[in-house]
Amino acid sequence: MTAHRSPNSSSNPSSSSSAHQSVLLTVTDALCRVGRNKLLRVDQFALNPGEHWCVFGPNGAGKSLLSKLLTGRMRESAQYVSYASGFDVSRHVFLVSFEEQQRLWERDNRLDISEYSANAQDAGTTVAALVMSARNPDKSDTSLCDELLAELNLTALRDRGIRFLSSGQVRKALLARALYGVSSGQGGLIVLDDPLESIDRQSREAISACIGRYLGPDFVSVFLCRRNEDIPDWASHMALLNELQLLATGPIEGVSNLESFQAIRQRAPQLPERLPVAKYRQAQSPTAVLLDLKDVSAAYSGKPVLSNINWTISQGDHVLLEGPNGCGKSTLLSLIDGENHMGYGQQVTLFGQQKGSGESVWEIKARFGVVSNELHNKYIKGWKVLDVVVSGFYDTVGLYDESGALEKEIAIDWLASLQLEAMRGQYYHELSFGQQRLVLLARAMVKNPLVLILDEPCVGLDDYHRAMVLGVIELIAEQTATQLIYVSHVIGEQLACINRRYSFVPCADGTHTLQAITEAE
Repeated sequence: MTAHRSPNSSSNPSSSSSAHQSVLLTVTDALCRVGRNKLLRVDQFALNPGEHWCVFGPNGAGKSLLSKLLTGRMRESAQYVSYASGFDVSRHVFLVSFEEQQRLWERDNRLDISEYSANAQDAGTTVAALVMSARNPDKSDTSLCDELLAELNLTALRDRGIRFLSSGQVRKALLARALYGVSSGQGGLIVLDDPLESIDRQSREAISACIGRYLGPDFVSVFLCRRNEDIPDWASHMALLNELQLLATGPIEGVSNLESFQAIRQRAPQLPERLPVAKYRQAQSPTAVLLDLKDVSAAYSGKPVLSNINWTISQGDHVLLEGPNGCGKSTLLSLIDGENHMGYGQQVTLFGQQKGSGESVWEIKARFGVVSNELHNKYIKGWKVLDVVVSGFYDTVGLYDESGALEKEIAIDWLASLQLEAMRGQYYHELSFGQQRLVLLARAMVKNPLVLILDEPCVGLDDYHRAMVLGVIELIAEQTATQLIYVSHVIGEQLACINRRYSFVPCADGTHTLQAITEAE
């Protein structure tokens, strides 16, 4: 979808302001400390109304840091960033990011008054209220709000609280808010931090086309991108970052042809020949059938989500689960790994034992390894990389007990196989997102689990780390006795090792059930 670009959108951003447009913001000689030993360097960067930027770089390049600098969310912003007269970051900046999503979720949970209401329910911020909040009430436009909700397939969720939505649904609501806000004619800045992450494949093209249709000459958009295939066709300009330095800016046609861009795009990982799986004895399953669910259902706040799930995993099965946002994929996984109480009292058999027949949650967890966005976000500041990996033996978020020499040795071996041994003494939060995801994969595998749950493991990864993670997963299937349950929205992410594929299909009552897909389908 081609964007509506300003007449001079193909000129250099540092000098492309037309006579009737003023520069929205300018960054000059910025040098911002990041952690203990790193600096973000931006010598010169200017954004003009009508320009729609793709900020491209691998994990750890500094894209999110640059967006924080531009939007006044770094303490150094006041020193290095100059804004146009009348531009107010609190009113004219719209964020579409996981960080913003988490902030809104946390706010609604903090303000939850459901325990005091007559029906014990508090919707919190609804989708419609979130979108309409982007403008002053005197400039509200209900028809535009409805139009955006329809385009983003959110009409049915108009009055639903955002804290009851899936990650992908909240991301679409944030996008609707941003487009609604800048369409008022007041101008502004939209920051799109990988808005298509965690979005099901049916919605990605429609969302990208929607963004392109609403981009206009009165405001600026900044799309943070880490994968070559995600560069939007409506982008007019590109800023290239690597290793916390802004390398180049300008029209997208020119920057995308630079050698520095090609070097980042073509970087490929070196996979280990052998994985360190021999030192820790794997737990055994007493039966050939590992997981068996019969007519299992789930509901939240009285609203059904899953209906009559029948699903069996036997030894040798590597399973792909696919389905749209909000269909219940994460709910299904939580029913089997011990996290969700709704698995009890139903026909859920794990490793030959009925769930709820005397086993502890920790006995269940001991046989599962997990890599997920939810787990990724639980590790906040304070944990060393080696401690994060060793905590996989205990199924805890962090390490609270003294670990043995063998456990540390196995953890170090896994870090070495993933080319992360030199970082074992560093803090987890100081690693790039891609490196953190590899650390979590090591954490999941140190105990040689019977089943490895991979809940969208490539979300947030650049091409290099995506290839690394997928390559290691293939090796796990080839070299270990661990069975895979892989959840993904991304086209082309079905691994060669996958031999069972299931799709969530809608039921008449609005729930979803699970259907096996044959190769012909």
